Amino acid sequence: MIKAENLTKRFDTILAVDRVSAEIKSGSVFGLIGTNGAGKSTFLRMLSGILKPDEGTITIDGESVFENEEVKRRFFYISDDQYFFNNSTPSDMMGFYSRVYPDFDPIRFNHLLDNFGLDPRRKIHTFSKGMKKQLSVICGICSNTDYLFCDETFDGLDPVMRQAVKSIFANDMEERNLTPIIASHNLRELEDICDHIGLLHRGGILLSRELDDMKLNIHKIQCVLKDGMTADDLKSLDKIKIENRGKLYTITVRGTKEQVVKTMESCKPVFYEIIPLSLEEIFISETEVAGYDIKKLIF
Repeated sequence: MIKAENLTKRFDTILAVDRVSAEIKSGSVFGLIGTNGAGKSTFLRMLSGILKPDEGTITIDGESVFENEEVKRRFFYISDDQYFFNNSTPSDMMGFYSRVYPDFDPIRFNHLLDNFGLDPRRKIHTFSKGMKKQLSVICGICSNTDYLFCDETFDGLDPVMRQAVKSIFANDMEERNLTPIIASHNLRELEDICDHIGLLHRGGILLSRELDDMKLNIHKIQCVLKDGMTADDLKSLDKIKIENRGKLYTITVRGTKEQVVKTMESCKPVFYEIIPLSLEEIFISETEVAGYDIKKLIF
C-alpha cells in the first residue's frame, strides 16, 4: 500500500502540492486527475523518490521512498517526458533495466517488441512520440515491479495501442497483483480502467474515492417542474449546479439515487429523469465548486 500524509512541495514561491493525504491500495488502479498545474506530476515525482517532500511523508508498504534503493526496485516510473540514453536502441534499454530490476523479463520484452512492431536494433531517437511511449510501457511492464507509475501514459498512443496497453495492465493485475497509478487528462481512458480516483486542484486534494461510489453519490437531473416552482424549491436536494433553458432544468446534485427519487416524486414534476454522470462531468462539477469555473475562463 502507498500512503501519503500531509505531503507538501514548494518551488520557490509556488506551492505545487499542498498537504495532500491519500492511500492507494495494492492491486487497485488509482487514477490521478486534476486541473492544469494541480500537482499531478509533482506528486508522482515525489512518489518515485525523484523529489524530496518539503513536508509530510510518503511511503510504500511502510518504507520511505526517497534515497531508498530497495524500495525503488519495486516500482517503475513512466514519465510524460520520454528519456532514453543517447543513440540507444530498445535492446540497449533492455540491458540497462535488466541490471536495475532483478526480475526483468527479457523474453517477454522481445515478444512485446515484436507484437508492437518495434525494431529492437533501431535507434530510439528515430521513433515517433507514440512509439517511444509504447517502448516505455513495455520496459515498465517487463520490469515486473509491484507498482507502475504512469504520467500521461496514453498520450500519443492511437486507439488500438491504448486498448492494448489497458489489456496488458489488466492481465498483470490479475496474474501478479500489479498496482498502476495513472495521472492523466484523458478522463475517458481512466474511466475505463480505474477503480479509485484522486482529484487534485491547486495543489490540494479535493476528493479520493472509489469510482463506483463517486458515481453513485452524484447525479444529474433533467426536469420540468410544475408552474410556479423553480429549482430553488427543491430544498432537500444538495445542489451543486443548476442550469435552465426555459422550463427545462438540468440540476447536478449530491446524494443517493433513492434520496433524489424521493424528492422528485414528492414535488410531482411534469417530467423528470436521472442521468448518470461521466467522470469528466464529475470532474467539472467538483472543480467548479472549488472555483475553477469554465464560464469564467471563456467570458
